[in-house]
Amino acid sequence: MLRRWLLAPLLLAALAAVVAWLNLRGEEAIAEGSAPSNGTPEQVARGGYLVRIGNCITCHSARGGTPWAGGRGIATPFGTVYAGNLTPDVDTGLGRWSAAHFWRAMHHGRSFDGRLLYPAFPYPDFSRITRQDSDAIYFYLRSLTPVRQPNRPHALDFPYDTQLALALWRALFFRPGAPEQDAGRSAEWNRGAYLVRGLGHCAACHGGRNLFGATPEAGMSLDGGLIPMRNWYAPALTAPDQAGVADWPLDDIVALLRDGTSPHGAALGPMADVVYRSLQHLREDDLRAIAVFLKALPQQAATASSRKPPDPARQEAGAKLYDKHCSDCHGANGEGARSAGGSTIAPALAGNRLVNMEPPVNLIRVIVHGGFAPATRGNPRPFGMPPFGLALSDEEIAALASHLRSSWGHAAGEVKAQEVARWRGSPGD
Repeated sequence: MLRRWLLAPLLLAALAAVVAWLNLRGEEAIAEGSAPSNGTPEQVARGGYLVRIGNCITCHSARGGTPWAGGRGIATPFGTVYAGNLTPDVDTGLGRWSAAHFWRAMHHGRSFDGRLLYPAFPYPDFSRITRQDSDAIYFYLRSLTPVRQPNRPHALDFPYDTQLALALWRALFFRPGAPEQDAGRSAEWNRGAYLVRGLGHCAACHGGRNLFGATPEAGMSLDGGLIPMRNWYAPALTAPDQAGVADWPLDDIVALLRDGTSPHGAALGPMADVVYRSLQHLREDDLRAIAVFLKALPQQAATASSRKPPDPARQEAGAKLYDKHCSDCHGANGEGARSAGGSTIAPALAGNRLVNMEPPVNLIRVIVHGGFAPATRGNPRPFGMPPFGLALSDEEIAALASHLRSSWGHAAGEVKAQEVARWRGSPGD
């Protein structure tokens, strides 16, 4: 018995040592006297471009608040994480930070005072950027007007609000990354991979999450998943029946990224916001590099639906709802509508991947809340679809969705009213 009592503390101490080592590996100590510094105008300009790629301002600006001053709540299954003040205010922002402190946060997920950062700040992805790019972002943030706004404490449930729980999570799921170059690929592909896997942090949505909130394959997966707390599904970029673009012309991929619309479809929901705030501002060469990388992603086989077809009564009810609410824009046979110049007015629903996608989350969201592509230079006055969430019941929306998924050659199967109730959410989700 005594031996067991002695063994337990030793095992706990060993476990603590392993967890501590896993949280510190590869991390260099900040040099004593490391002080804030300012970059050259060229570095500041480069940093301003890079923060566009990372879409950093979206999370670090509260609605109605001062840009970059933080305070926006990021809802997670474990509670709410509040984004920090990135302005160079000495007391509440980054005013005391050196470039080395900022690099440590980006690369290792550790704050100025040594605290571990929550991965709602996507340092598992940012860890893959270069020190040069990290410094440029730092110099840009140093150029902002300081805003005195104290950071709001996170509102996380126990035990997720403890540094110990976060250290255990990092020991299991976080490995500091590094920029990678594939010698067998073109420079354009490598640039696209760097942007998608690093600063663009596409896997944060398109990679899916496990039970503990970690992305599979150390954040390298792009196999799709439900976005936690958002009630939107980020489709797989590796699936031809979801968001795979292997068979698209490069120009069409670039158009979707830059303009939010292409001959194959439009960006809606959270992706529309990414296009509006980030992707439309990228240089053409970077957009093309991303397109080259996405087009080259290995594609999974299309999956057959396991859902049963809707019964005749539900199919008929859905067809009547379609004729009443949808056919004027989308056509009697789901063929869509185009302007005289060839631009899309209403997308075709026949053969539409959003209609057939499993799970049918995004189809339900669009019917309930409407569909709105982003306003961009290439699509300055986008057509939008009105919401039907107040006009139709859950059962009616399920019938309409079932009709869409079972007509014009589709065989994706029925949608249940319970699924509509589960995924309809609110417009702000």
